[in-house]
Parts: sequence; C-alpha cells; structure tokens
Amino acid sequence: MGRVREPGGLGCGIPAYDRVMILRCTSKLLAIIGPAPAAKPAQAPDAEDWYANLMWFDRRKCLLLTHAATLFSIFEANVSAPGLRATGPLVSRLIERELACEGLPSAVFAGLEPEDLILARTADRSVLGCMNDMAFLCRYTIAESGGLMSTDLGALNRSLRRNINSARGYQPPIGLAARRSKESGR
Repeated sequence: MGRVREPGGLGCGIPAYDRVMILRCTSKLLAIIGPAPAAKPAQAPDAEDWYANLMWFDRRKCLLLTHAATLFSIFEANVSAPGLRATGPLVSRLIERELACEGLPSAVFAGLEPEDLILARTADRSVLGCMNDMAFLCRYTIAESGGLMSTDLGALNRSLRRNINSARGYQPPIGLAARRSKESGR
C-alpha cells in the first residue's frame, strides 16, 4: 500500500497540508478503503482538494475523481478493493494518465506524489452536487452503450471534462484546467 501521510506538520505545530493532496472520500469509499489515517482535525475545504466517489455499474466497482476548483473529472471502471486501498498510487496514476490524454502537463495539479496523500471526508456540497450530475451522465452513457464493457471509457472521460456546470460559471473543466496551465506557465 502506498504511504498515506498523516498530518502532523513539520515538527513545529504547522500542518504540512500545503505540500500534499487531500482526497475527500464519500463514506461509501472510506468503508472500502478501510482504516487508513484520515485528516484530523478536519481541514476546511480547499479549491485544490480532490473528491472521490465509489459507484457500481454492472456489478463492478468504479471510481469517480473530481478536482474541486476545475471539476476536472476521471471515471475509472473495474477498480478492485486492494487497488482502492493503495489509494495514493492509484489516484496519482489516474490523474497523470488523464492529463496526458488531454495534452496537459502533470504540473497542472500540484501534490500528485502518491506518498503525499491525505484522506478526508467530503466537505463541499457544491462539488458533491456536480459529482452527482456526473454520475448521472456516466449512468446514462453506460446504459446507452449497452453496459460497462461496451462503453468507450476514453470518450466518457472526455465528455465529463467538457460538460459545463453552473458551479464553475458554465466553463468546461478542460478549459479551466488548460487556463491554469497557461497562467502558471506549467
């Protein structure tokens, strides 16, 4: 299992959250991951947080990841419980893979080191509401394709990142991520 870094700071009472990725998981996902260290005390929601939800399609576990600021989302089918327990490597690999598919550098999102992942409970209801809409889009696409095995997952992921949401000013997530890349010179 990848190392999940517990918040504790740098030995001077200052939490080390500025250099890590916080993955805010639904209780459904936390139940599968098991007793991994979760952030205590709970940190306030941040725009750089990632959210994760566990979904089931055709009796298969699927993972939906979403970046809070951009709503850049990733759908991964057929995830296993042991794979989910190795949360840091799984999440980092998925984010880097999908950024590469979109032609974006991995530096668009900071803190993608698998060993620097902190698990926390979900906190921002607007992100969760957008994720519910994305889950509906996934359900519809998978049903229209004739099931999970017949679905073009690359196309599904691309459509998630091009779907507009009122929570982000009707800007598609891919546009927000690309703008971050240009503005920061990443």
